[in-house]
Amino acid sequence: MKIRIILFLLLLPFTANAFAYKCLLVSSYHAGYEWSDGIERGIDSTLNGKCEVKKFYMDTKRNKDRASAEQKAIEAKALIESFQPDVVIAADDNASKYLIKPYFKDTDVPFVFCGVNWTVKSYGFPYSNVTGMIEVSAIKPLLKEVTNTIGVVKRGVFLAADVPTQHKEFARTAETYKKLGVEMSGVFVDTFDQWQQAYRRAQSADFIYISNNAGINDWDKDRALRYARDHAKKLTVTTYEWMTPFTMFAMTKIAEEQGEWAAQVALKILSGESPASIPIVANRRWRMYANEILLHKAKITLPGHLQHKAIKVPARQ
Repeated sequence: MKIRIILFLLLLPFTANAFAYKCLLVSSYHAGYEWSDGIERGIDSTLNGKCEVKKFYMDTKRNKDRASAEQKAIEAKALIESFQPDVVIAADDNASKYLIKPYFKDTDVPFVFCGVNWTVKSYGFPYSNVTGMIEVSAIKPLLKEVTNTIGVVKRGVFLAADVPTQHKEFARTAETYKKLGVEMSGVFVDTFDQWQQAYRRAQSADFIYISNNAGINDWDKDRALRYARDHAKKLTVTTYEWMTPFTMFAMTKIAEEQGEWAAQVALKILSGESPASIPIVANRRWRMYANEILLHKAKITLPGHLQHKAIKVPARQ
C-alpha cells in the first residue's frame, strides 16, 4: 500500500502538468474535409501531451451564407469566453474574417492563424495578439512546368467551387499569370453537373487549372474519375492533393505544414513569447504528383525531371 502511495505522489506532478495549458482550435470548415483534417493532424502531433486541445468547427464550406458564418463566430466567441484558452489556433480564412477581426483585435487572447489564402491585408494583421502562417500556392512554378510540358501557353481556365476562398485564389492566379502573358478565365460552380459541363467546355483552352471542389456539396468522386478519364484532352493541373485523381499534374500545398507550424508557435506563446514578436510567414513546402492514366489518355508526356520527381497517383483512388 505504501509503495502505491509513493508511486502516486511521484506521478502526480506529471499528471498535473500534462494539461497545464488549454488550447482551442477554431476551424473555418468541418471535420472530414481533407485540408482541415491535414491541419488537425499537424496540430495534434505537435501538441499531444503538451496542451488540452478543444476543437470548434464553423462549417462554412457546406454552409456558405454570411449569416451562418456570423452565427458560428458568435458561438466560437462564447466558447473562448467560457473555456478561456491560453492560445487559440484559427484555421483558414473565415475564422479570421468573422471571429478574430470583429471580436479579438488587440485583445489579451493570443491567436495563431493558419491557412489564410495569399494575404492578410483585408483582416489588418498583424495585431498585437495575432501572428500566423499564410497559405500560398506554387502558381509560378506550376505555370513554368505547364510551359515545359506543352510549350507556348496563352490561355487557361480556372475551375473551382463557388466559394470566397476560390475567388481569392483565382484573383491572385489570374493577376500573376497575366503578367506572364497568360489570360485566365474563372469558372465557379455550385453543383457536380455544372462542374462536368465546365470541365468539358474548358478543353478548348491551352490548359485547365482545376482548383478546390470543396463547396460542391453533391460532389461524386467515382463519377468525377470516370468523367475526367473519358474527357481528358488538355493538360489539367492542381495545387490540391485531393484533386490529383482528377488532374494530370499537381504541385500541392501541405496542410500538415500549416498545422505543425501553428502548433509550434502556440507552444512558444505558452512559454512566454508574445505573438507580436513572431513574424507572419508563408508556407515553404510542396509535393508534386503525376497522374499517368490521365496523361496517357490525353497523349501528354511530362518532362523527364517531373517524371523522376513526381509522386505517381495510384490507379485506384
